[in-house]
Amino acid sequence: MEDTRTALAERIAERRRGAGDPRALIGEMRRSVLLVPTAGGGLWSARSGGVRWICGFTDEAALARFALHHAPGDRPMDYAALLGARIVDEVVPSLGEPAGLAVDIATEDGSMFFPPVVGVVPDGSAVDADEAGSTPARTEEGRGHGR
Repeated sequence: MEDTRTALAERIAERRRGAGDPRALIGEMRRSVLLVPTAGGGLWSARSGGVRWICGFTDEAALARFALHHAPGDRPMDYAALLGARIVDEVVPSLGEPAGLAVDIATEDGSMFFPPVVGVVPDGSAVDADEAGSTPARTEEGRGHGR
């Protein structure tokens, strides 16, 4: 059977094995088109550890694994196709709270989290911006649902 994994899924697999360059992984995420489920007029996200995670998937098979547990009934799950760069550079800052990107969260041994840190998201949205010498992100509790 032919391996149909995307370049991003391959980079994730490398990093999970302890190989590969983390910067190359971030670059691949930024160049990749991700499938992001939509709900209530916005992008589907989940909160964990004080961070709002936008959930993106590398292909329809990865999205389908997620939909098995989160789709409304027997209806197909709607989604948007967005570049990873657009998610971390535009969507994350628009949320007004610490936010990152979670990729392929329903894929056993294949998920990867891109946290809201300098080098992944814009400095103004990074929770570690003070450590990197930038201005800290402004956060407001309760803002950003449905964006």
